[in-house]
Amino acid sequence: MSNWIDIAALEDIPPRGARVVKTRLGCVAVFRTGDDKVFAIDDACPHKKGPLSEGIVHGNAVTCPLHNWVIDLETGMAQGADQGRAKTYEIRVEQGRILLDGARLLARSAA
Repeated sequence: MSNWIDIAALEDIPPRGARVVKTRLGCVAVFRTGDDKVFAIDDACPHKKGPLSEGIVHGNAVTCPLHNWVIDLETGMAQGADQGRAKTYEIRVEQGRILLDGARLLARSAA
């Protein structure tokens, strides 16, 4: 069962921008694309743990600010087939509010 957490208004994140949600299990980066799609992934690049929330958003991807790795925001996959993956989280927008799936966030501690 999902436990949706209201984390922000869509307008709180600029187009092609990001915000960080701090949890007791780590930080989650929430991204807004230029066409208002919203994605949530771990705020750590699978390469050297660079802060993805500080990267450049382009299309449905973000480029890590440390070593320019490109991470797909939908899948968390790094550019190239076997270069790593950032964990993704279910997220949705309802009535202008961004909601993060809290049940999935808690499940990350069991992995």
